[in-house]
Amino acid sequence: MMRPRNSIPPSWAIGAYVATLVLIVAISLALKANLSTTFFLFVLGVSPAIVIAVLAGGAPSPTPAEILYSVRARTDR
Repeated sequence: MMRPRNSIPPSWAIGAYVATLVLIVAISLALKANLSTTFFLFVLGVSPAIVIAVLAGGAPSPTPAEILYSVRARTDR
């Protein structure tokens, strides 16, 4: 399968993501923010990657009908 030529290679996307995260933390430290604030910014930056990693390795996303049926089935008891 050929990748479109106008797409960004995954390694570049990950590198840009990590570089942006490092830049945000470095600016926070340079501005002498509290360590808790810097840690909070780091966690905010890392959390989307964790969510994507968890969702990418699992089963396919449920359809809206499956979601609605599971909610209704639980409340009909």
